[in-house]
Amino acid sequence: MPERALSFGTVAEAYERYRPGYPAELFDLVARYAAEHAGGPVRTALEIGAGTGKATRLFAGHGVAVTATEPDAAMLAELRRHTPGSVRTVRAAFEELPPDGPYDLVYAAAALHWTSPAGRWQRVAELLCPGGVFACFGGPVQLADPELAEAVRVVRAPFLASDDVPSPDGTPPEQELQWPGTELQRSERFDRVQQLLLPRRLTIGPEEYLGHLSTVSAYLLLPEDARAEVFRRILAVLPERLGLDADITVHLARRR
Repeated sequence: MPERALSFGTVAEAYERYRPGYPAELFDLVARYAAEHAGGPVRTALEIGAGTGKATRLFAGHGVAVTATEPDAAMLAELRRHTPGSVRTVRAAFEELPPDGPYDLVYAAAALHWTSPAGRWQRVAELLCPGGVFACFGGPVQLADPELAEAVRVVRAPFLASDDVPSPDGTPPEQELQWPGTELQRSERFDRVQQLLLPRRLTIGPEEYLGHLSTVSAYLLLPEDARAEVFRRILAVLPERLGLDADITVHLARRR
């Protein structure tokens, strides 16, 4: 996992270009949860593993004072190019963050699975004010057409059995409550755990789809010649337009 976690800096510009952003409905959902369960608005937030700032812009754009943390220099440089000057940035892994805050909100956008499980929830709780909110959101971007997905799997198989990131705690995909909701539910530091789904469907072209795959850690770890070949084979089976299921799974919890 650590190697995969640190693989994105080489494709920071592509990450910014091809990874989808986050809709306004996501902020509304987090803000509503905070109003109902934390007793007030979200004014300050710490972001774990901010990447190029896809989620940073969403929260900062709604007036939240965001401190965006990211260990990779290239990803952080891309973030700084695309976010408002009001965003505070810190180059550090979550485990290296100095004591700070407390914040109304600590959140992670498709990044929490890269953090170390040792002391994870104690550290999150220490960064939150009493009654503060933790939010985690993301999800795979998958081909909507099952036949096309199978065709891509077949041509990818000689290089990669799967390009998914496995559940950090081994939760099977058919279980209703997924990670990190499973860990939050067991934690003594958090309550009022919720898991919600924001449906999202995208339609893109084949080159754009390959651009997205070029930012996926499983492909980034392949040797360069193997990566070029698997992309060539995938491109050969893609239609002119393809639909993607890109639903966002959101986990919310309140610090006790």
